[in-house]
Amino acid sequence: MASESANFSACSPDVTAHSSIMIPSNGPQSEMNTVENTATAPSSSAIRVVLINTYELGRQPFGLAHAAAWLRHAGHDVVCLDLAVDSLQTQLLRGADLVALHVPMHTATRIAVQALPRIRSLAPGARLCAYGLYAPVNEPLFRSLGVDTVLGGEFEPGLAALARQIAAGERAPQSGPVINLAKIPFLPPDRRGLPDLDSYASLILADGTHRTVGFTEASRGCRHLCRHCPVVPVYGGRFRIVPVDVVLSDIRSQIASGAEHVSFGDPDFLNGPTHALRIVRALHDEFPGVTYDATVKIEHIVRSRAVLSELKQTGCLFLTSAVESVDDGILERLEKGHTRADFEQAVELLREVGISVSPTFVPFTPWTTIEGFAELLDALVALRLVENVPPVQLAIRLLVPEGSYLFRIPGFETLVEAFDQSLLGYPWTHRDPRVDELQKDILELAESAESTTAPRREIFQAMRQLAYDRVGKSPPPLPADLGAPIPRHSEAWYCCAEPTTQQLIGF
Repeated sequence: MASESANFSACSPDVTAHSSIMIPSNGPQSEMNTVENTATAPSSSAIRVVLINTYELGRQPFGLAHAAAWLRHAGHDVVCLDLAVDSLQTQLLRGADLVALHVPMHTATRIAVQALPRIRSLAPGARLCAYGLYAPVNEPLFRSLGVDTVLGGEFEPGLAALARQIAAGERAPQSGPVINLAKIPFLPPDRRGLPDLDSYASLILADGTHRTVGFTEASRGCRHLCRHCPVVPVYGGRFRIVPVDVVLSDIRSQIASGAEHVSFGDPDFLNGPTHALRIVRALHDEFPGVTYDATVKIEHIVRSRAVLSELKQTGCLFLTSAVESVDDGILERLEKGHTRADFEQAVELLREVGISVSPTFVPFTPWTTIEGFAELLDALVALRLVENVPPVQLAIRLLVPEGSYLFRIPGFETLVEAFDQSLLGYPWTHRDPRVDELQKDILELAESAESTTAPRREIFQAMRQLAYDRVGKSPPPLPADLGAPIPRHSEAWYCCAEPTTQQLIGF
């Protein structure tokens, strides 16, 4: 779908005088209304808003906390509910005027779709809104489920305008853009009412000890146009930075609540390297004992050697990087911007500075071969990365959402079937049925591993044996050195993966 970048109008709430921020007005983007950065008590025109997060990688959601800050700033009564931790609660939804569901990823959207009928029954008088990265690309589905406002990109002005409309008793259909890419002011996220940080995934260090994790965002969107990425159809190569003082305020509040490690949720932390370094320098100066991790593209790792040393010095434990494949042909189709050789170089560069790498993959695509999958496993052995990769990562199958840039690959439409609303994507069947059978078997191994304490080495060995059996060969013996365990999050699931049965079972 085409993105609309026109400004979505928002009101200026009545507040008392303190430090000023800027809220977009009804006029051109350059015209702004100055309002004050203070929380206000609910006013006579306030409404009751329930913000619902469904899933965000086991982290306390920034998308709920920042939306809550905007709406509370406008004087509304806001309740936050995170279904990744809590169940739907009748008493919280009763009497809601607005229920807004945050859908930042595929898994979150699948869960939201399952939850919507129950939400409608618990809050029959509420207006429904879906917002976040996956909302605009699934707009028709959400509207068919009774959602009358869909917001993507910089969603906060749209939420504020919707709350104002409801408070005024208006029932007009959505008039602003579905996707807003205008620059907005950021407020310190308001995390009141969210579950404690200890309720979420923790950091597991190499020695097995745990640290409480905070989660924040230093930017939104991405400069890059990887064809399979869900950020691209919404932001189209644009990205927005969150001011350093706002990021530090958010981190500071989470450290006060027990965070010992910070996970940056940016699609690519080094989209703006100067901005990123300002943040980690300030973090390290104020909290030298707090560590962090971030997501960075392979090409940025290769090009940013000097930056890597400073990341290490300021407390970076590991970087997640979407490698996706070791097949250069597949990488070119996905327009990843790196090659297998770049990946190998990035691994060595990070080892030199002492930062662990957590590579992620999409091993099963329409172009994957059984031999190619076995080659991926052998590459992980050669690079001593077996301990770095959660088993579920080796089972992920390419998802094709609405609006995907994959359709820019000549002939790609012949590889997929019609859009399936139940899957929120275009299903595809591999032309070699053995590849689909292998993926199902690898997924079964990965899911069974989730319920056991089997070492990654054992699970990997079983997957490798399975792959080689399908090739009709015997695998070479595994070397003794497959790499040491690295720091990792206790919840190993990813934005482009299908939800598990356990995640859906509550709905």
